Amino acid sequence: MIKITNNAFDPWQELSTFQLEMRRDGEYGACANFIGTMRDMNEGDAVNGMFLEHYPGMTEKHLEKIVQRAKGQWDLLETLVVHRVGELLPNDPIVLVAVWSAHRKDAFEASRFIMEDLKSKAPFWKKENLSSTNQRAEKNRWVKKNTSGY
Repeated sequence: MIKITNNAFDPWQELSTFQLEMRRDGEYGACANFIGTMRDMNEGDAVNGMFLEHYPGMTEKHLEKIVQRAKGQWDLLETLVVHRVGELLPNDPIVLVAVWSAHRKDAFEASRFIMEDLKSKAPFWKKENLSSTNQRAEKNRWVKKNTSGY
């Protein structure tokens, strides 16, 4: 399942609800998940908030392709990707990636694959609101590159 939302979300509630609804009790032996939150620092500057944009339709299609590639590479039972867009504040959850599989290796590897592809290739754009104590003159800036996940 792919879900993009303008609303704040509780990743643990999303996981719990999805797991109850998927009705696969006894089938899975592993659930690997990743929760990404907004940091209050980037490139050495204090960040007060961020606006996260996406291209509706295109973004969901790209995320679905990522998940389908993962399902082709690993033995997966279910996947869940929840991504926030709009206005965010430090510590707000931005993304949840969860993968259920019979075995942990498939779950771990697929979860990382989905997250890394999402972070580096999915059509999301971030505009940071910098702190007034920022040494630079700019108050807002578009993020040009994502930080390495490794």
